[in-house]
Amino acid sequence: MKDGSTYLLTLLKKSHIIDCRDIFEDVLQSGLHCNDVYEVIVKCRHINTYIETLGKTFYNPICIFTTLMDLTNLIREFLEYLEIERNVSQLTIRNYAHYLKRFQSFLAGSPTPSVKTSVKTVPVSAITQESIRQYRLFLSRYVDSHGISLKRVTQNYHLIALRSFLKYLLKRDIPVLAPEKIDLPKAESKSIKFLEREQIDRLLNMPEISTQDGFRDKAILEVLFSTGLRVSELVALNRDQINFDRKEFGVIGKGRRARVVFLSDSAASWLKRYLDNREDHALPLFIRYAGKKPDDGQDPGEAMRLTARSVQRLVEKYVKKARLPIKITPHGLRHSFATDLLSGGADLRAIQEMLGHKNVSTTQIYTHITNPQLKEIHAKFHHKS
Repeated sequence: MKDGSTYLLTLLKKSHIIDCRDIFEDVLQSGLHCNDVYEVIVKCRHINTYIETLGKTFYNPICIFTTLMDLTNLIREFLEYLEIERNVSQLTIRNYAHYLKRFQSFLAGSPTPSVKTSVKTVPVSAITQESIRQYRLFLSRYVDSHGISLKRVTQNYHLIALRSFLKYLLKRDIPVLAPEKIDLPKAESKSIKFLEREQIDRLLNMPEISTQDGFRDKAILEVLFSTGLRVSELVALNRDQINFDRKEFGVIGKGRRARVVFLSDSAASWLKRYLDNREDHALPLFIRYAGKKPDDGQDPGEAMRLTARSVQRLVEKYVKKARLPIKITPHGLRHSFATDLLSGGADLRAIQEMLGHKNVSTTQIYTHITNPQLKEIHAKFHHKS
């Protein structure tokens, strides 16, 4: 490949070139990749000086070449930035890759934009207010092969990923549409499912503790309700993290934020009994007792670690066994934990800390469910007929 800086300076010195579109044609014919050309221009100290010397009106070549940069490489670099600089979880990176590839596929003019199809080259200049408007219409009207549309919250996830990507591009001085010009549609209000205390007690009594699986499941349900852990946080726990003397342990939650959670006397007791009955020395706190054996060379402990899907299934099994009127997931037990604290008069900020919420506004959803102070005011001042 030709030396980029020398080649571009040669092009600029052509007296007949007064429009950078001529430069584009020459550069593209030369075989230089636009992303490489951009890096060359940024590093070349003589170009801007030379343009000023010419005394003619030029577009800023840096801005113009950046508009030709391919989205595929920029998206890849953005995902690497999230991993290295922002320390974002692999799950979030995977989701962002999914959302941005769908957007790129849409811009490429795919009849049915999909994350599974290969995408044609798309320049960053294709991101305009009109293309964003059309994309939002596409998301709103999208129906998959099973006839299922995208929920409003899922549409928002696509736009949040796009806004984050645009912020990254601006940070790199790549001229793009301002992220704040992309408004998020109002999310649909949804009811939060949680269990009353009597229902919780019924659920906790469902596992058959005479079996290994049942003993483990009893400990899992107790820990979930005692701590309000997310299921991903629960299955990531190792047995050496638990401090039984203090009945607490630390977790790294969503957004890689650390917090301390606490075990009730009951949860601590059942968890200790479960670990005392374990005959293995595997590191994971909760392991499976069925399924295929670890492959040769595979860490036997990690191979036996219980998965989030397994926890979801066992909660579903015991909800059915208890004949509860509400379909509760592990996250529903997290909601139950929060509403139980709020009903008992706990401070909202304390609940925010225990749940690991970044903003208290997220925690405030529980105030719409149960507010003992409002209930007391209603009982005191409402005129009974």
